[in-house]
Amino acid sequence: MVSNGKTKVVFLWHMHQPDYRDIVTGEYYFPWTYLHAIKDYVDMAAHIETQPAAKAVVNFVPILLEQLDDYAQQIAAHLAGKGKVKDAVLSSLTDAALPAPGTMAFVDLANKYLRANRQRMIERFPAYLELANIVDLFKEKAFVSRYLNEQFLIDLGMWYHLSWIAEIPRRNDVRIQALQNKERNFSMDDRRELMAIIGELVASIGPRYRKLADAGKIELCMSPYAHPIIPLLIDLNSAKEAMPDITLPNASFYPDGRNRAKWHLHEGIKTFEQYFGKRPRGCWASEGSLSDETLKLLKEAKFDWAATGDSVLHNSLRAPENQEVAQNIKNTNQSLHSVYEFSQVKLNTFFRDDGLSDLIGFKYATWHSDDAVDDLLNHMVNIATASGDAKNTVISVIMDGENAWEYFPENAFHFLHTLYSRLTDHPQLELTTYSEFLDQHHPKTIAMPHLVAGSWVYGTFSTWIGDKDKNRGWDMLCDAKQKVDQALCKRSFTASQLEQIEKQLALCEGSDWFWWFGDYNPAQSVSDFEYLFRRHLINLYSLIEQPAPDYLHQIISVGEGDPATGGVMRQGHSN
Repeated sequence: MVSNGKTKVVFLWHMHQPDYRDIVTGEYYFPWTYLHAIKDYVDMAAHIETQPAAKAVVNFVPILLEQLDDYAQQIAAHLAGKGKVKDAVLSSLTDAALPAPGTMAFVDLANKYLRANRQRMIERFPAYLELANIVDLFKEKAFVSRYLNEQFLIDLGMWYHLSWIAEIPRRNDVRIQALQNKERNFSMDDRRELMAIIGELVASIGPRYRKLADAGKIELCMSPYAHPIIPLLIDLNSAKEAMPDITLPNASFYPDGRNRAKWHLHEGIKTFEQYFGKRPRGCWASEGSLSDETLKLLKEAKFDWAATGDSVLHNSLRAPENQEVAQNIKNTNQSLHSVYEFSQVKLNTFFRDDGLSDLIGFKYATWHSDDAVDDLLNHMVNIATASGDAKNTVISVIMDGENAWEYFPENAFHFLHTLYSRLTDHPQLELTTYSEFLDQHHPKTIAMPHLVAGSWVYGTFSTWIGDKDKNRGWDMLCDAKQKVDQALCKRSFTASQLEQIEKQLALCEGSDWFWWFGDYNPAQSVSDFEYLFRRHLINLYSLIEQPAPDYLHQIISVGEGDPATGGVMRQGHSN
């Protein structure tokens, strides 16, 4: 296809939640999967559905797909009278009996109903704010809860869930509007209706994204099954490529890490095909974490492209073995908006424009949507003009598709609507997907001998290893993996037992636990995630019929920080 002269723009929205389930009991420890489903995954699909020329790449982590399916089935069964939903927060929406006023359970559930953005989600609704202000009194005057009744908790729970509903259905669904207008004294019929709406929204996600992909409006890609940092599974020492002075765990390697990396890729592809009916062509390796060895595994798994952050490219351009190529890139005015190949691996590698992506994630939430979109598109036009080579240029905005929007008014409705609209007929810019860009424009790739291992966060692995708490987590994981290997050698397990052991191990290998370890993160989040990590490891020991070490019953990390966006997102650059 002949280029139309417009510079191509790709938005890659990454959808990810770790598995919050105890896979032995099926109970969910935390509600974030279904809450982000009914708010963010729904809206992100709806914006593309309603804009004819909108296009994007959407990345799903396979364990997220499994959880969404599980929630949809559980809600449908519950509404049909076949049991409770195995999520205490969601189940409370329709529980016949809630904790008694004045009890710790009452106070605990009330506080859980406030885990939403105060400015954008609680203060937006006066009735919700009234209830929230009363809960705030519990901290100083605990006795206040004794004078409340069950209806208080019912109304608070209804507003909590209403505040998490996506903006586009909020504007279009008369059932949601009627519940909001009622404001208080919600009945069991109201509660069941909201549960049904939640069930519909969660169940719609997989089919909606599959339909958009089939129509060519989005490209679906994946991360490895349980979102592990693949380069570290393969070689813990790869962290030293970008940070030579980093302190590593006591364990010198992750046992049989390469095969575990292959397992996550294979299992991820299998799960992706189950839900979307086709193989993904692209892989956003967990946190954009790449290395030469990781690229080889991705190529072996038949992926066409991968992506990471621009700091990885900057680090690679400084590597001694890449100096000749780096000088040529400088002389010919090529940039991170080109397509690269590394280490003689024929895999197209794209780089996130950290500056543009971080503007959306950390700056535009407080701007008027028109001004924010003007600013973003002006930056893109400057990039397009400077490149002068539309055929080989692609501007990549890659970011979390769920956590940023609660900081914007009305779940970023105005920003996203305006952004897609303005790009529909832009004279210099055009939305595309990575595979469409490769297939239609056959861009010239820049070959480099070596990729310096790193992630999209600072171009290093410092978010997951090097801190004393993170290293302790790795040592605990390595110990557990050795015990698993020993158990599998000493005795026989049934096929179903082996499958459960492998999946439980996979959950322990996920990146999220290490992300949250460290005192720079907020205490509540660190507490939640370090507890779940230890719980997953305890379950793993149980499955191999070994006693869990005593240290798994001791807290390993305590947060005390107050990072931007509560720590759920990072900026691509450290400065």
